[in-house]
Amino acid sequence: MLKNRKAISPVIATVILVAVAITIAVAVSYWMGGITSSYTKFEKVEIQSAVCTLDLTNHDWVITMSLKNTGTATTTLLAVYINDIPVDLYDGTTPGAGKATADITTTGLTIASGAKGTVVIKIDGIGDTGEASPPVAGTDYWYSVSSGTTINVKVHSAGGMDYIKLVDLV
Repeated sequence: MLKNRKAISPVIATVILVAVAITIAVAVSYWMGGITSSYTKFEKVEIQSAVCTLDLTNHDWVITMSLKNTGTATTTLLAVYINDIPVDLYDGTTPGAGKATADITTTGLTIASGAKGTVVIKIDGIGDTGEASPPVAGTDYWYSVSSGTTINVKVHSAGGMDYIKLVDLV
């Protein structure tokens, strides 16, 4: 008597198998998405603005750069270059004669994902009292720039990325 009974129809069996396969596929994709998000973090810093002003007291150009980390990982900015020449780090004081300085400390400027940061660069200009005149060859590179000059400011990160902005000196 049991041999003549049929199980579920092939159509119903196919529908059940497809539903189970889709459910498992969705679960696996969520699981893989959770794993891969921790391995695919990246840094990306956008230079939102770079404003140059002239400090008439010290005859220095002051460049204030507003940055935003639009990447998914925290980034640390380690160095600043102007026209591919490294800029010295400083503690907030004015640069020495013929020098340029940036307010990134020796440990760098760390910007979290989605956060903003500011870098202030000071370039010593001609006209300070007590400065070497004429400029000292090899040490006073920044004496060769003047108002109206466009300089290339590059910020270098710990991840090896460079972020570049052209700035006109006022």
